[in-house]
Amino acid sequence: MAQIDDFKDRCDCNVIHEEIVNTVKDKMPDDEILFDLAELFKVFGDSTRVKILYALFQSKMCVCDIAALLGMTKSSISHQLRVLKQAKLVKYKKEGKIVFYSLDDEHIKNIFDQAFCHIKEA
Repeated sequence: MAQIDDFKDRCDCNVIHEEIVNTVKDKMPDDEILFDLAELFKVFGDSTRVKILYALFQSKMCVCDIAALLGMTKSSISHQLRVLKQAKLVKYKKEGKIVFYSLDDEHIKNIFDQAFCHIKEA
């Protein structure tokens, strides 16, 4: 049996607040942009990729270094790095025979910092 408190956050009215709806509608980004944003958040939805990004906050690293750090195979790290590159979250630079990966730009660190603040609040 449902408790009274289970329903306290329901809206029981049938009134559309057109001014509010229209104001928000005018500010909504195009569906394509919202789709791209959702895709970006999907990339953050994998803990291995989050670990790789966190490692790259500290230093540029090669695949071997990341694999050793995370206790994973080079193949699995390469796969995850490919996903991160496609999402434009990491970039690479070849130095001799070694390919070093780093964050694509400072925005990624800012996203993580905001997420950490949110998690600590909750």
